[in-house]
Amino acid sequence: MNNNQTTNPLFYQTNSATPMVSRAEGIYIWDEAGKEYIDGCSGAIICNIGHGDERVLATINAQAQSTFFTYRTQFENRPAVELAQKLVDYSASRLDRVFYVSGGSEAVESAVKLCRSYFCSKGEGNRHLVISRTPSYHGSTLGALALTAYAPLEIPYRPMLKSSPKIPAPYCFRCHFQMTYPQCDLACARALETTIREQGPENVAAFIAEPIGGASTGALVPPEEYFAIIRDICDRYGILLILDEVMTGFGRTGTLFAYEHWNLQPDIVALSKGMASGYYPLGAIIAGNNLVESVLSGGGFPHGHTYAGNPMACAVGLTVLERITDDHLVENSAEMGKLLITGLQVLAEKHPIIGQVRGRGLLTALEFVQDRENRTPFPNEHQVSDLVTQKAFTRGLMIYPRKSINGLAGDHVLIAPPLIVTAAQIGEILNRLDDTLTAVTRSLAGKE
Repeated sequence: MNNNQTTNPLFYQTNSATPMVSRAEGIYIWDEAGKEYIDGCSGAIICNIGHGDERVLATINAQAQSTFFTYRTQFENRPAVELAQKLVDYSASRLDRVFYVSGGSEAVESAVKLCRSYFCSKGEGNRHLVISRTPSYHGSTLGALALTAYAPLEIPYRPMLKSSPKIPAPYCFRCHFQMTYPQCDLACARALETTIREQGPENVAAFIAEPIGGASTGALVPPEEYFAIIRDICDRYGILLILDEVMTGFGRTGTLFAYEHWNLQPDIVALSKGMASGYYPLGAIIAGNNLVESVLSGGGFPHGHTYAGNPMACAVGLTVLERITDDHLVENSAEMGKLLITGLQVLAEKHPIIGQVRGRGLLTALEFVQDRENRTPFPNEHQVSDLVTQKAFTRGLMIYPRKSINGLAGDHVLIAPPLIVTAAQIGEILNRLDDTLTAVTRSLAGKE
């Protein structure tokens, strides 16, 4: 017997204790003590259709009567084919081939590998660099982490990572160039061309970005012209545009995919999270047939995952997609998102610690400041985003904290409830958040 074993043998990122979950339904979760929580961040911005969905549960039961798993080189399965066709039907015109994975990091890795394989198949083997942004988050596996710019996650592993060129994110609230939009002439977008030229266009394969920033930048919406400039630069230098829609996809931002806000045509899109809404591990990349056929005819795509495209995952994903589209949850996301943003702006007028409200659809965020006029962040030792999250949790509201300035400083929280949320529930989220911010302000002033 292991005498060193603790009460709970599990470990995660920290030693912090959390309540034991009992059940979940809709936008609510209950712990074993019976306390109710509003899931104001959809878990990790994943549970797009909420908890305990009856259609998904019925699908799981029905698919279990057939098969949970078959291996992709041995059998094809109907749910995988049907989901792939629906994804293609709903995607941009140049996206018509699907490759399944199990999660977001795998999706990003697969997108990068497909990109590399494509250029190798064309005889352009020098093209290997993938440019990304600072700050950014693209996953925890070593390849995806190399594209990430969020210092606390990278620093321990930097000796193991292949360095990736970075350009500044379109973070107007804290502009890297200390300029003001629109007089800046989108310097953050035009930095891509500068970096391509510095690295040598013949060495650059792709540029990857979240269309709307997720955890690392907190629902950061770029200026309207941003992606048109990015697309033009990619086209002129013959590099691929990879969009990381792991967090923003499947209705989260008020369109089925966030790139639709700008009528953008990506070359490869990485998907996960809301794709199966937390009911089963599932992700995918969608790419153009020209890329895929070049790779397959050039010797094949030397990449894959054991659980990719398994019948249960795809059956769940198909039902989730149908739930989102059939029940107009994309439209609800857009409508409820406007209501949420308006309410957050009202809270900003009341609470001076809110420096900015941002987001689109039901992906929204608050960035906190010590001095609103100068946008001065709180000292890091205050850990304001964690403090807000903890006090919200005691009030039965779950939100998602992160550091805004490359993970090293600044504070923001994401508010991103499931797409099934109602106007009344938005009101309850705002009420609990209001109480939370009042308590945080008192705590920071030493009055609590």
